[in-house]
Amino acid sequence: MTADRQPLIECEHCASIYRRHQLEPGETANCARCGAVLWRYSGLTLSNWLALAITALIVFGVANAYPVASMSVQGMVQQASLLDAISITWRQGHWVVSIMTGLAGFALPLLQLTVLLWVLGPLSQHREPAGFHGAMRLLGLLRPWCMVPVFLLGVLVAVVKLAGMAAVSPGIGLAAFGILTVLLTMLGRLSPHVLWRYAESVDVVPVHVPEAGPDVVLTGCHVCGQVQALPRDADPEAHHHCVRCDAVVHYRKPDHLARTWALLLAAVVFYIPANVLPVMNVSSLLGDSAHTILGGVVELWQMGSWDIALIVFIASVAVPLTKLMALILLLLTEQWRSTTNLGARTRLYQMVEFIGQWSMLDVFVVILLAALADFKGLMEISAGAGAAAFGVVVILTMLAAMSFDLRRSWDLEGQTEIESAPVEGRHAPASAAGKQAG
Repeated sequence: MTADRQPLIECEHCASIYRRHQLEPGETANCARCGAVLWRYSGLTLSNWLALAITALIVFGVANAYPVASMSVQGMVQQASLLDAISITWRQGHWVVSIMTGLAGFALPLLQLTVLLWVLGPLSQHREPAGFHGAMRLLGLLRPWCMVPVFLLGVLVAVVKLAGMAAVSPGIGLAAFGILTVLLTMLGRLSPHVLWRYAESVDVVPVHVPEAGPDVVLTGCHVCGQVQALPRDADPEAHHHCVRCDAVVHYRKPDHLARTWALLLAAVVFYIPANVLPVMNVSSLLGDSAHTILGGVVELWQMGSWDIALIVFIASVAVPLTKLMALILLLLTEQWRSTTNLGARTRLYQMVEFIGQWSMLDVFVVILLAALADFKGLMEISAGAGAAAFGVVVILTMLAAMSFDLRRSWDLEGQTEIESAPVEGRHAPASAAGKQAG
């Protein structure tokens, strides 16, 4: 394939356009403008990915069929799996917490694996999967909300918290969730854009290379990654349709500042009860008590588990506050039309995206404690109103980050001609197309 017919790829953070080519083992292509990773070398074939997905589904079944931990008090033993924790939380009347954790820890990861199997099977045989376009849209929606690694860390924190009260031992489910976390992390490389590229490589979908020119701007489809030409004089927020998957394409996200501010302010409102109200209520023979997030951190510290206390503090206190402050900073610099420190602001936004789901840690801890300490008349733990509020904060901040369009900040820098995309690893050359700025 000649250089001018190589597929194009858009940097999702600064909108620079590059010609995509094959990498050598160990290489990673980075955006020359903002430093973001554009694509990586992968030695795995579609058949390899299919085998990983099948293995992950089997391990997923084991992880949810067996208890993750068991607790023994005065001869009574209570075992708990993720589904037990969700069921008990629902039975206690905390429906919002039960639904959030049930979706993030069980339903959505299961659906994600199902979608991957649906498309990887036919692709590995060089056939286009039925409903491929819709499946890729669904996968793009699911990926940010699957929180199996967060649940795994929640199990460890819950075990440490209960270890001072009774005999607590890990179960088969905990080991299975550890393996599942590794497999899902590997499968996380299969974004919809990557799967579309695999589909191109086996010739089941067409490769469309748009022509750049003075009357058009180039932008990528958020669903399939297809770069296409839009009229330069068109409204940046106008609706267009992808030439390949027919998804709605915007040159830039519409009303991104208003949407992000609305979601962020809503998160700030819920952040107050999330920290003031108890996230957990404990009822025992010694009396009733309520625990806030900070109270739980202090309790872990006093128990001597300073390392776990630090993890919970970072995930449940520092991370949500950092996300709120970082998004406010990004919004203000965008409104001030600042073009300074764009590289640092891009890395800040990438950090916000990465840490988004980890704030759900305390919510998972609470439902596991409720399942393990479910001894009628002796000890009962239940979620508090603060847990539901905290879960809502996590969801709202993640939605706010998704609504923000960092490309608008880079647009203010004006037109920039990109000469090459740096490649980390073996430093092979990378070709590039000119950036089209609106």
